[in-house]
Amino acid sequence: MTNRRITESPISQGEDEIVSYKLTTTPWGSSPTAVSVIVFDVTGAANTAAWINVTATVMPVNSPTVAGDVITLSPLKLLTDGKIYRMEIRFTSGANTFETHGLIIGGE
Repeated sequence: MTNRRITESPISQGEDEIVSYKLTTTPWGSSPTAVSVIVFDVTGAANTAAWINVTATVMPVNSPTVAGDVITLSPLKLLTDGKIYRMEIRFTSGANTFETHGLIIGGE
């Protein structure tokens, strides 16, 4: 099994940018199904209990699509400069369920 963190993480994204990220699941498995995404504001959080779920604000559509081994996420937008976001992507491949994550830093 590979590292659970997205290789490119952390990623900077400007507060005026709108980005649809893609995840290739081949390192974990093929033909992903049951994809779900959640985004937390983890800025200054001492532990997971302090994470704030901001999915409805920064990814209001939240309807990922799959083509082969590639998951395309709904657009991520409305980030705040200086905030740190943790995006978690969960999917099923075969009999296994995987969850990967990446940090996105809101920028100017």
